[in-house]
Amino acid sequence: MKMIDKKTNLFIVLSGIFLTNALLAELVGIKIFSLEASLGFNPAQIKMLDDWVLDFNLTAGVVLWPVVFVTTDIINEYFGKQGVKRITFLTIIFISYSFLVITIVTWLEPAQFWLEVNKTDDQGNPFNMDFAFNKVFLQGARIIVGSLTAFLIGQLLDVFVFHKLRKITGSKWLWVRATGSTLISQLVDSFVVLFIAFYFLAPAETKWTTTQVVSVGLINYIYKFVVAVVLTPVLYIAHYLIDNYLGKDKAEEMMENAADSSEGFF
Repeated sequence: MKMIDKKTNLFIVLSGIFLTNALLAELVGIKIFSLEASLGFNPAQIKMLDDWVLDFNLTAGVVLWPVVFVTTDIINEYFGKQGVKRITFLTIIFISYSFLVITIVTWLEPAQFWLEVNKTDDQGNPFNMDFAFNKVFLQGARIIVGSLTAFLIGQLLDVFVFHKLRKITGSKWLWVRATGSTLISQLVDSFVVLFIAFYFLAPAETKWTTTQVVSVGLINYIYKFVVAVVLTPVLYIAHYLIDNYLGKDKAEEMMENAADSSEGFF
């Protein structure tokens, strides 16, 4: 009974970390930041396709998505495909629900005193708090659809590649299956979201060219590639802590069961 409690508690904690970071990544994703400026460097000015020059201007969500990637690999390792699918589908439902609530809230008529109290910014300039609230929290439906579709495909692909690599590596070389699955799944994720949001579903006047999509996708993927490699030690630390929490024998049993029950893509 004690081992069952530990297994359940572990899944609850990992699911909480996964869900919280995925939801926050969607909410803060409206902000675009300069990675170079944030680190004190000059713009990268990378020449891409058709002489496009791009910098590392990224959505703020990329700060949190690496945590989701790491948590996915840990859930994959101990709970297999079914564990990852379960929390992935729940996360999509909760994120969709969150944006539905946000949309409903933006329809509410603002209180006049709230507008009056916040009618100027810190410099005394005219400021519309209701407009700012709606602008920050409302994202285009096509971006949400693109993001959630890419998230689902990326997660299923991550699970599939992870366990294909595990058949080759066995219980050794965690970094190979974890980093390898993340790099492949995020290669797909990086382009799916952009093609859906800014190419297939975008209005004609704002539609990106294929070159733009590929160029921006490559910039995003370069960032994700570097982060996936840098976070490799975090996987081993998490693995060590979880093995100590569960006990070596129970941890190995869970990992073998996870591998045996994770055949196929779906």
